[in-house]
Amino acid sequence: MGTRQFNVLPGFNLALGYTLAYLSLVVLIPLGAVFLKSATLSLEEFWAVVSAPRVVATYKISFGLSLLAATINACFGLLLAWALVRYSFPGKKIVDALVDLPFALPTAVAGIALTALYAGNGWLGQYLEPLGIKVAFSPLGILVALIFIGLPFVVRTVQPILEDLEVELEEAAASLGAHRWQIFRLVILPVLLPALLTGFALAFARAVGEYGSVIFIAGNLPFVSEITPLMIITKLEQYDYAGATAIAVVMLVLSFILLLVINLLQAWATPLQQNGRKS
Repeated sequence: MGTRQFNVLPGFNLALGYTLAYLSLVVLIPLGAVFLKSATLSLEEFWAVVSAPRVVATYKISFGLSLLAATINACFGLLLAWALVRYSFPGKKIVDALVDLPFALPTAVAGIALTALYAGNGWLGQYLEPLGIKVAFSPLGILVALIFIGLPFVVRTVQPILEDLEVELEEAAASLGAHRWQIFRLVILPVLLPALLTGFALAFARAVGEYGSVIFIAGNLPFVSEITPLMIITKLEQYDYAGATAIAVVMLVLSFILLLVINLLQAWATPLQQNGRKS
């Protein structure tokens, strides 16, 4: 007669029921309401709203810059996590604490601070604009804001994996004649790739929905620096609730597709991580 496995939670049915109920209240019902509200539009009206040239321009700005910011954060976040894990230097604990600052800082404060820094009369903007580099009130300013708020996601996702990575594996590869690029590509990267993709996905998801820190530095010029969340707010201020939810539905679908692709890449990278650890 087999022994019954002890579980801390009081039964699978109760735990599953609570999980589904909580998920429905927090996620599924609000998302369902968005789809139901947008369904009040006819197919022609829905398409006219979501395919308007000004709205399409906001998609390109929001998703394009979010992908670019997440890619930059994946590269430099990995370098920062590597420096924090592998090296000791003066002020290391301060730098480690500053990484979490975008988590705690209100987005409006971050937007105001970045605008004051990069505006034409700001500390850095007064030197950049004479060189032809306009950051504030341009797409570049949006990119800077999205990099700022997304960096901690990559660093904090990759950092624990780096801490668990055995240095002896790299030393063994070096003793066998592998050069630095081979060690990184064949030993380190397969182990880090799933965590790096997770950090990329989190940074991208945060960037797509970011509003507070962006509107201050973007300038919000139609077809130039107007983001999709601002377009949704504009529709709401005009009491066009169906139009706002229609644009929100497009954002939800596009974000879901991109995150699904990233999750598939994570599933592909996980065997590489396991093989890297076995080797």
